[in-house]
Amino acid sequence: MGSITNHKEKELSLSKAALVAGISLLVMVLTTPFAEFSIFPKLIDPEDAAKTAENIINNTQLFSVALFLILITLVADVIASWALYIFLKPVNKSLSLLTAWFRLIYTAMYFIALYNLLEIVSITKSIDHLKNTGIGQINDTILLHIKSFRIEGSFGLIVFGIYLVLLGYLVYKASYVPKIFGFILVLAGLSWLVDNLGTFLFPELNTQFLFIFTMGELVFMFWLLIKGARMKNLEINPKKTQV
Repeated sequence: MGSITNHKEKELSLSKAALVAGISLLVMVLTTPFAEFSIFPKLIDPEDAAKTAENIINNTQLFSVALFLILITLVADVIASWALYIFLKPVNKSLSLLTAWFRLIYTAMYFIALYNLLEIVSITKSIDHLKNTGIGQINDTILLHIKSFRIEGSFGLIVFGIYLVLLGYLVYKASYVPKIFGFILVLAGLSWLVDNLGTFLFPELNTQFLFIFTMGELVFMFWLLIKGARMKNLEINPKKTQV
């Protein structure tokens, strides 16, 4: 793990960075999954535009809650990018910065995808638009925005997969983190890559079995909160950590 040192500022920087990153990842676990697996299934039927539009129009507030939960996740993504950059900077500052940028790019791409759902809220709140536009056209427009959100989100997750592979490499090289977490993160990144590339390149390929492997960052989150945040008197040896 390291040796005792009096450089307290450095110790606290690493431990606090681990804590902030862990909390940020925990927030993501409590926000977007609730929107994706609890709220959206109640409102969205990918095969029925009329039913989907009716559900959303009649439950606009619930739909808006899902959007704000996703927004919170995106904010947590930015904070996690910053905290993990600090946490892994002793390994390789340049690569850690590049890795952080990949997560920020993914976050920006997902925010652009989220705009499709904001358009749906705009439609439901425009009474004149609902009166002057054919109901069939409104139904199709709402479902189109939802499908666009899914496709654009999947494209962003390809970038997220690359991010996790880079993160896993840094974690593997870090002398102050068990190497197993590096393997887990790389596996998670490759799983996200294969799963979402399949959406565009091999749509007939069933990649649902990869879902369990995509949870690698969740496993790392527990380590950050339980162990990483409690690191004390840790001295990072540049000769051991620099890539």
